[in-house]
Amino acid sequence: MPGSIQNKDEFLDDIASTLGRERKRKVEKPKWSYRPQWNVYDGYSQDQLVQVLKEQCTKIHTNVEETTVTNLKDCLRRVIEQYGEDTVVTWDDPRFEEFNIKNYLHEEAKAHVWKAELGEENVKTAEKANIGITFSDITLAESGTVALFSDKGKGRSVSLLPSTYVAIIPKSTIVPRMTQAASMIEREVAEGNAVASCVNFISGPSNSADIEMNLIVGVHGPIHVTYIIVHDK
Repeated sequence: MPGSIQNKDEFLDDIASTLGRERKRKVEKPKWSYRPQWNVYDGYSQDQLVQVLKEQCTKIHTNVEETTVTNLKDCLRRVIEQYGEDTVVTWDDPRFEEFNIKNYLHEEAKAHVWKAELGEENVKTAEKANIGITFSDITLAESGTVALFSDKGKGRSVSLLPSTYVAIIPKSTIVPRMTQAASMIEREVAEGNAVASCVNFISGPSNSADIEMNLIVGVHGPIHVTYIIVHDK
């Protein structure tokens, strides 16, 4: 059946036998007595984490806008007009409707919505698009990183191929750092919930300084990135 695992035990038994050791059926996760990674920004409020995120964005060539749910449409319109609304691509994500911007994107911005049934047509549109827009699922304040969970309506090309990427960041998604993001994903797995097969961590536009140590922005992805922080709570 598609997506099922076949002959798992036989495969692992064969590997253990080849290595000349007994196969371990379960590996217990170590319980470290000292975990300094949890102390970074410990006790920070969401407002404080917003400030940490904004400060980091100045270092990674990322523009930041702040708004409320009520004013998000107007804010998004300004950002799109700033970069040029030639072609806009978005995820097929219920949050666009929940945050009252779906109609604007479809009717005014004429956005192409990623549809699984369109296959490669989505990728070709994203390649030619000027702006790609997604929501952030988890946002890391320390590194200015948005975490995107892929799904059938959430193609990776939307955040990678357009020349400009816009991430809508609900304030409630902001956590201190990778420590909390990894823990949240691990908890979902432990509880048996479906987790995206691909989680993309994006920290502003792509950067490269491989040639003579000269920093070039936008070599392997969007040239411009804007984060719109939405005060949703």
